[in-house]
Amino acid sequence: MATKVGLISLGCAKNLVDSEIMLGHLRSAGIDLTSDSADADVLIVNTCAFIDSAKTESISAILEAHRDRGLHRRRADQRLIVAGCMSQRFSTELTGELSEVDAFIGLDQLEEVAPIVRRVLARNPGAAPENLVPDHLPVYIPDFNTPRWRLTPKHFAYVKIAEGCNHPCSFCVIPQMRGKHRSRTIESIRREAEQLVSEGVKELLLISQDTTYFGMDRWTEGRGPRAQVTAARGENLIDLLEALSSVKGDFWIRLLYTHPAHWSDELIAAIARLPKVARYVDMPLQHVEEGMLRDMRRETSENHIRDLVKRLRAGIPGLAIRTTFIAGFPGETDAQFETLLGFIEESKFDRMGIFTYSQEQGSRAAKMEGQIAPSVKKSRYRKAMAAQQKIAKERAASLVGKKLRVLVDTPDTARTEADAPDVDGKVLLQKPLTPGEFSEVTITGHKIYDLIA
Repeated sequence: MATKVGLISLGCAKNLVDSEIMLGHLRSAGIDLTSDSADADVLIVNTCAFIDSAKTESISAILEAHRDRGLHRRRADQRLIVAGCMSQRFSTELTGELSEVDAFIGLDQLEEVAPIVRRVLARNPGAAPENLVPDHLPVYIPDFNTPRWRLTPKHFAYVKIAEGCNHPCSFCVIPQMRGKHRSRTIESIRREAEQLVSEGVKELLLISQDTTYFGMDRWTEGRGPRAQVTAARGENLIDLLEALSSVKGDFWIRLLYTHPAHWSDELIAAIARLPKVARYVDMPLQHVEEGMLRDMRRETSENHIRDLVKRLRAGIPGLAIRTTFIAGFPGETDAQFETLLGFIEESKFDRMGIFTYSQEQGSRAAKMEGQIAPSVKKSRYRKAMAAQQKIAKERAASLVGKKLRVLVDTPDTARTEADAPDVDGKVLLQKPLTPGEFSEVTITGHKIYDLIA
């Protein structure tokens, strides 16, 4: 009888691709996959450790996998593997704290998951957890022919164009978990895109820790954090967008996780002239006030950010900008928050999210003086989101009566070019349409963040 494996994937889209790669290798090795945890010989929890709430969710998922699963209890002979960012970063500590786990694996072991599954099945029940995470920062990146078992709907897919991060943001520990930035080749990504489009994918969502840094890690000069994207310095995001736009078919290319320090006029112009690239930019800004940007080590300035938002909107007609900010960073004064709030109200971002600052162990910011009280962070979060909700209502109301091209996700829901899956709004369809197809609809109403058509 074939071994059966179940997998729980937590966290961001980058983690989701890691889960898809593990599932692809398991299938290639002749191992069956199951969505019924009670039927699994091995359960894998692919964890997130970006902020405290993500770590708490990961720990809860591990313990839940060990205990009751609906009406079923974990079988005595069932094995449990913990993978992902939390495993990569905290495996040594967790080995002593989570005796329920059979093995911890790292981000460099995605392609080794099948032999590791067989290894844990051969262990004696009740044996102490094994820490199999290599003692170095990850270096792995996927290729176009890396086996994947996609967990997204048939019509859209995440394409990981790079891995790791070189930014020194003081609030973040991602470089400590995922290693230095390392880009794939354009040829590798293009071949993956061709395969996905041939399978019916209508939206390619480009992801990495910083998509605008793509290719820069291989430049021989001009590699500083403020380096501009120009065609003279080797492969870059412009070249990648042009290569993907040459793939035959009708599909969107969506840019996620860009960084404000690496935008250039050339990149803006490229997006404007390439019709397959969605008029949508995801660009986490985190703050706008000069002192906060300096303390966050964001490698940019208030003037640069304000000017960049104007240049993006002027250079790409119809552009929707999505961003995120952090409220309650250590030392943030009322005046600094008011500067951020004013910027939000002035800029009228199409899509926006707010994180309350999370004091991450091992980050520079965690050691800073002036940690903000939770009640103050929550109050600032509510004020910022209230401002954005007003903007969102106005933007949604302005679309009523207009015809928009949408990508249908389910018979009853779709998304506009201004909406990425899971993080943005939806178009609620009053008449069912065919999932996975583009369609033109007329907007008849709205529910703050969602449109009605």
